[in-house]
Amino acid sequence: MKTNFKFLVLIALLFIGGKSFGQEISWTAPEYSNTLKNPFAGNKKATDEGKVIYNQMCVLCHGVNGQGNGEAGLTLEPRPANFLALHVQNETDGAIFWKITNGKAPMATYFEILTDDQRWKLVNYIRELEKK
Repeated sequence: MKTNFKFLVLIALLFIGGKSFGQEISWTAPEYSNTLKNPFAGNKKATDEGKVIYNQMCVLCHGVNGQGNGEAGLTLEPRPANFLALHVQNETDGAIFWKITNGKAPMATYFEILTDDQRWKLVNYIRELEKK
């Protein structure tokens, strides 16, 4: 009986406090976003410009290396995405662009803050972080 109780308590803690045990990975962009094509794919200059934008807009939450461990991000629930994680690497450029565009609390929406080109350049730089 005690073993079952301990097991149930553990399961309840995982469901109730699951976000504090790790990053939320259930944020899925709509299917149509996978058809969006990155106009700057493979463009080194655009990637370099994306790095500048990243350092201005993203590093505080996502961290220098994109691991979701930026100073401000450590206080957020859910935690910022780790761009090196497999589930992020497996997303299409269009899905990442859509997420940057639309945001999801606590991440802001960048639709009005950054141009389409700037958001695509960020996608390029996020892909560069995955290679490091």
